[in-house]
Formats: sequence, C-alpha cells, structure tokens
Amino acid sequence: MKHTRLLLLSIATFALSGFAQDASVATIELKPDAKNPLGYDKTELSVTAGQKVKLTLNNTGSIAPQPHNFLLLKPGKLDAVGALANAMLADPQGMAKSYIPDAAKPDIVVNTKLVMPNQSETIEFTAPAEAGDYPYMCTFPGHWLLMRGVMHVTK
Repeated sequence: MKHTRLLLLSIATFALSGFAQDASVATIELKPDAKNPLGYDKTELSVTAGQKVKLTLNNTGSIAPQPHNFLLLKPGKLDAVGALANAMLADPQGMAKSYIPDAAKPDIVVNTKLVMPNQSETIEFTAPAEAGDYPYMCTFPGHWLLMRGVMHVTK
C-alpha cells in the first residue's frame, strides 16, 4: 500500500511538472482577418521576455486567398523593412525568397516563409530578452502597410 501511494505521488508530480513546463510556452495563432484580407486577425500580442513562443501562421479563412508571411522585427524597424519589401517587387526571385529582403535580415528577429492559401507554418522561438514593442508584418508586396501588429515583450 505504501509503495502504491508513492508510485501515484510520483506519477502525479511528473504529470504536473510537464504541465507547468507546457504552460510557460506562449502558443499564438495568427490568421488573415476574416473581413480584411490584408490584415492579421490579431494586431497585438503579448509575451514575457525570454519566454518560449510557438507561433502558427494559419493562412485560412480569408475572403481573398493569397500568400502571407510573418516577420517579427527589432523595435523601430517597421518602415525600413517595409521599404525594402516594396523594393522586392522588382526582384525576379522575390517569390522564391518569400519576399524577405536580404538587406533586412539583421533587423528580423524571426520569420516564417511565405505561406500559401489554406496552408500553415509553425515556428518556435524564444522571445527577445529585452522588453519592448517588437513590430511584426507580412512582406508580400503591398501587404505590410496594413498587415502588421506589435508583439509586446514585457519583463
């Protein structure tokens, strides 16, 4: 009887520790906005500095299906990366590069590739260690002007 209680206590402790670890992961799903296909359904996200993040870009449910991506940027870099994304219209390899400008890579924290309609991509990363407001955007041509938001990273 004593061994049975010890075994049950060990199993419960193990199960709860696994649950606690999973609870520390921020699970985020982004989709195109149902009414505005050139916007995300969420324009503000919140995570804790250094938190594990599992983000899924689910490109479904849009009234105008088209490719989208997700780029999380360093603070203050939205307009600079957006201008570089606009310039990719002249790049014959733009689609192959998922419309992610090479010159912007130092300003990108993390990104998905271009996700086609009715597809999804999940990325896992650690939120920046420094608190701040990190902009995110889609860099498919012309989208970044409306398809953007802010990830608030707090201590």
